[in-house]
Order: sequence, then structure tokens, then C-alpha cells
Amino acid sequence: MTREFLIESQEGLDRMERCLTELEERPQDGELLADIFRSVHTIKGTTGFLGYSRLEALSHAGENLLGKLRDGGLLATADIISALLDLMDGLRAILRSIEAAGDEGHGDDHAIIERLCALQQTEIAPVESGQTLGEVVGHSSETRSAKRAAQIEKTSLLAHEPAAGQPRPQTQSSAADSTLRVDIDLLNQMMNLVGELVLTRNQILQANGADTGFTPLARRLDMVTADLRETVMKARMQPVSHVFSKFPRLVRDLSQQLDKRVRLQMEGQGTELDKSLLEAIKDPLTHSVRNSIDHGIKAPHVREAAGKAPEGLLTLRASQEGSHVIVEVIDDGGGIRVERIRDKAIERKLITAQKAAQLKDRELLQLIFLPGFSTAERVTNVSGRGVGMDVVRTNVEKIGGKVEIDSRPGKGTTLRLRIPLTLAIIPALIVRSGKLDFALPQGALFELVHLTAEQARTQIEWLENAPLYRLRGRLLPLVFLSKLLEQTEDAKAGAGCYIAVLNADGRRFGLLVDGLADPEEIVVKPLSAVLKKIGLFSGATVMGNGKMALILDPGAIAARAAVGLSADEEDVQEDATNLGAVDAEFLIVVIGAKHAALPLGDILRIERIPRSKVERIGWTPVLRFDSTVLPLEDSAGILDQQSDDRQSDSGAEVTVVVCRDGERYVGIAVSQVLDVASGSPLAEAGTDAIAAGVTLLRERVTAVVNLSRFPALPAPPAESIAIASMEMAG
Repeated sequence: MTREFLIESQEGLDRMERCLTELEERPQDGELLADIFRSVHTIKGTTGFLGYSRLEALSHAGENLLGKLRDGGLLATADIISALLDLMDGLRAILRSIEAAGDEGHGDDHAIIERLCALQQTEIAPVESGQTLGEVVGHSSETRSAKRAAQIEKTSLLAHEPAAGQPRPQTQSSAADSTLRVDIDLLNQMMNLVGELVLTRNQILQANGADTGFTPLARRLDMVTADLRETVMKARMQPVSHVFSKFPRLVRDLSQQLDKRVRLQMEGQGTELDKSLLEAIKDPLTHSVRNSIDHGIKAPHVREAAGKAPEGLLTLRASQEGSHVIVEVIDDGGGIRVERIRDKAIERKLITAQKAAQLKDRELLQLIFLPGFSTAERVTNVSGRGVGMDVVRTNVEKIGGKVEIDSRPGKGTTLRLRIPLTLAIIPALIVRSGKLDFALPQGALFELVHLTAEQARTQIEWLENAPLYRLRGRLLPLVFLSKLLEQTEDAKAGAGCYIAVLNADGRRFGLLVDGLADPEEIVVKPLSAVLKKIGLFSGATVMGNGKMALILDPGAIAARAAVGLSADEEDVQEDATNLGAVDAEFLIVVIGAKHAALPLGDILRIERIPRSKVERIGWTPVLRFDSTVLPLEDSAGILDQQSDDRQSDSGAEVTVVVCRDGERYVGIAVSQVLDVASGSPLAEAGTDAIAAGVTLLRERVTAVVNLSRFPALPAPPAESIAIASMEMAG
């Protein structure tokens, strides 16, 4: 019974904390006051039954004050809210003592009780209709009593029968009846069992082979296992609001302590994350928020001198991107000056002056994550001890996440935590080096490149014994997995190799492996102490064929191979903007005899279709595509050219690039697809009617196709529509 009381009381205080921070903005919100009152009232009522006298006395004093607030006899001022926050802290401390030692402890609550009682005497009449807070006037006790009685009667009526036009309030019991508390250890055990089931599923699918009679059962097992895994994972998921709810109080206290004005804005609180990961990011987020208020957001007079509003804005934002949750801490403060970081790092002997001079701005920003780094001029109870940001990176990387930082002097700073949705079961690509298989997490995989043996000999470049590969015009550092692992076995001669392009901790590099196997959902198992010392693996797993495989750690591989930081997309765009142009990626094609470029972001797919599939409405060639009619652009007459194939012309295939133009789709007949390349627009369209401009790709001036200039699909005669409808229906 005591355990249930502690759980319920802690949940009530969590709600109370959220409501109190909102109450400061809406001091007359009756629903907030009622919710806070219920939390304290529930604690007081239960403590009397359980015999916790100290807890009962403290909650009773708070309940009396909250009762006057709820009934309208008091207005929720800053002093009252501060006192209620102190009440909440006192209640939490007693509950922690009960949980840890079984008793209420020996603290002295007389000061806070006297403070709560004194605040009850500062009566302020409710705000009349049409009055502002500055116009509130005193009333006689008889008038106040009459008004309170009327308000209580009105509240009682509304509780039983809602007013006209108001939705009937939901009862608390309906929410309580639909939920069930489950111990986290039980959920962990369930996830372990699901992991074992996934391993068994993988082995059955691989062992199925040619036994066609067993195939339906194997597929059914696959579906059930996937559904069960997803269900258990959902049971472990919790909204990030559980963590975010702690920060309004932190921001309020810290901003008052530092004499700053800070407004907290929280976005994406419904984004869900695994329970264990949610607990793991509490400390990193706390460090980040404290740093933003202490270092980022300046005092009001400093902000006003810089042309900013005196009140700073701190944003906590959460969103889901694929298999990761992105949590951002954004402030609109003064930003980080990289020169100051460089000087401080040299001063604290964290880096040499010679090495610092070689680093780019983005690499200098990463120095704030070094242990012992701090730009604070003096040590305070908030910062300056050289701990914090290194703890942020360490804790986030422990759970398989990444930390990214972006700052603009005078504009503000963004700290971005990239957290995996779960650590138990992850999709992975199985790669082969020599005779061994390894699992490569797909979250870090950017793309795959296959090289034949001849291409590997001629296209891999070397610069001072460092291998490089030119990928779409940019040099990509390579890491040979076999050399990193000091393997003696070589791949088969003439078999070629694969480059797995990885993005780990801001480092873009290619991991060269001998071969690939099918991707699998793998169950992550912890490593032994011996394998942990190697430092290149994040775990182990059992594959579908029953063999063990180590899980590669891309971040550790990049660090071991001394791969430098690469510029991210935003830095590239900023540099290009400074030059007056922004790089974009294009698909290079041949239309007729000319090279042309199609914006890569507008391309949906590339199709090889028989010429016999092409129909015409009027003079416009069309193609049936995803239950719609797709107009084809064929200004070069590619569809009418005779095929050189031995097969009949009706069976010959043509290449069509399907693009999106606003709300419509357009197909473009091309002679050949060449490559993907990056370039910057050089000029507007010239004499070519279908060109949007030109760009420099592969040192060749290439026309950029303007999709919006393609003619819309003409309206065919009524009989053509009827015939087409009949054909499509058939």
C-alpha cells in the first residue's frame, strides 16, 4: 500500500509542477488551480490513513492556501507560486525519505508552514469583468464571502451539469480505468524474450530453403514476430514530455538566480522514446539547458544593446526522423565565438597552437566537448568547473546516439541530440571482411558503392599513404576494414569490393569491405570485457544462420582511423551562399544528343518500359502510371527512333525519368542516364525553351530542365476519354 501511495504521490507532484509553471502565465486559470489542489489534497488524505504526520501537516497547510486560490479569495502571485514550489520540494523530500528509509525523516517544516499560512492572510479580491490586474480593488469580508459562496455554487453546478455550448468534462476515473502500471523490469524481460524470438525467426527463415510447404508458416511467424516486437516496443515508449516537464521550473529558478529573462518554448512533447533512453538523456539535457541560460542568453541590458528583445528565447524541440529521435536545445543568445574556444583550449593545454591553427570553424566547435573545457571566467554554482559538455557527449554516445552543435555569433546556438528509438533490436547490414561477417548499423549508412577489381585498382587514389575515393566530385576518405582488424585473409582475386559510405559523429568516410549479405534485424547483445577493450565494436549478435557476429561501431572506427570532420550540408550551403550560389544535386542525362540536368529532389523514379506501353492523347505521348495518366516529354523524338535491338520495335525498351512538378507528375524520355553530380546555377534560361538555366557539372556547362515549362496534358475528345476509360477498366 505504501508503494502504491508513493507512486501515486510522485505522479501527482509531477502534474503539480507542470501546472504551477503554467499558472504563472495564467494566474486565474481555474482548471490549473483545481488540478494542483487535487494533487495536494490526495496526498493529505492518504497520509492521515498511513500515519505520516509530518507529511500530513505540510500538505494540510498547502491545501488551505490552494483552497483560497481555487475559491477566488486569492490571486496567484509570484510569491505564492514560489511558496507552492517550495511546498512541492518539501513534499518530495519527505516522500524520498519514506521510500529510502521507511520514515519521514527529521526535517523542520515550521518555516514553510508559517509562510504558507501568512500568504493566506493577503487576500485579494477576484478580478471583476472588464478590470485588469492593475485595477483590482479591495472589498469587505462580507462581499468577499458572498462572492466566494456564489463562485463555489457555480463551480458545483458546472461539475454536475455543463453550461450551454461547453463540452462535458471527462472524469478522472475513465483515464485511470484504461491504464495499468507495469514494472519496467517486466518490460525489459519481455523485450529480451522478443529478442530471442527474433533470432529464432531469422534462423527459421534462412533454414526454410526449398521446403515450399513450410513457407506459409515461416511467413506467418515473420509477421507475428514483427507485430509482437512492435507492440512491446510501444509499451516501453514514453513521450518526451516526461523529461521536458522538469525544465520550466529549472529555467524559472536559474533565470531568477542569474538576473535574466528567459522564455521557455517546448515543441514536439508527444514524440515518444524508449523508457530507458528517456532516463539516459535527462542529465545531458539538463547540462545543455543550464549552459544555454548561463553562457548563451545574455542579461536584458546586453540583449537590448545588441538590438534584441530583453527576454531571451530557449526552445526545446523533439521530432522523429526515421529510426532516431532528434532533441534540440536552441537559444537565441550571443552564439559561440570560435576564436574564444581556440584560445581557451590552448590556454588549458587541451590542444597545441599548431594543431588549433589547422582546424576549421566547425572542428573548433567540437572542442567544447573535451573534458575540462570551459569558457567561464570564474567558477560559480552554475558553471565554470570544466564538466558538462563532455558529460553530454559521453552519456549520449553510451546509448548509441550522437551530439551535434551549430552556432552563429550574435544569432544563437543549437545543440542537437540524435537518439536511437531503441537499443534492443536494430536493422543492420551484414558485411564480410575476409572470412568473417560483421553487422553494420543501418542508421549510420549513407549509401553503398560497388567497385570491380579493375575500378578498385584505378579509382582508389592515395595521398601520403591515405586512401581516397572520388565520389561525385568529392574526395571520400577510405578505411579498409581488413587492415583495421589486422586480418591476414584476402578477398578472392577479381571479386571486387564494396564501399559503405558512413556518417558518424560528423565524419563522412567510406568503409571498404569484401562482400555483403542480406540485411537483418539484429538483437544487440552486450560485449565481454575482452572485446570491449578492442574499442571497435558496440555489441554482438546472432545472425539468422546461427553464427555470431560483432556489431561495428562507426564512430569508433572513424576515431581509430583518424578520419577528420567533414562539413555538413548547412556549412556547405553557407559557404556557397557567400559566393553567391548554392550547390544542388542533379541527375545528368542525355536527351537526344545533348547533356541535360534534372534536379535530383524532383525525381521519383527511373523506369525502363517497352515502347508498346506508350499511348497518345492527341499528339501528346502518355503512359499509365500508378492509376493515372502520365504525360511524356519527348522533344528529342526518342520515342519515335528506330531501335537497334534485334527484337521487334514494339518490344524495345526506352528510359523514362518520372518527376514531380508541384501537384502533377511528368515523364521525360531520355536516351541515357549518366551520373549524379553537384553544381551551382550559373545563369537563367537562354534560347532553349525547356531550360530553367545552366550549371557546371563535370566541367561541362549543362542545361537544367525546367519541368514547369512542359505542356499540361491536353483535354481529349469525349470519345477518346470513353475509350481510354474502357481500356483502363479492362
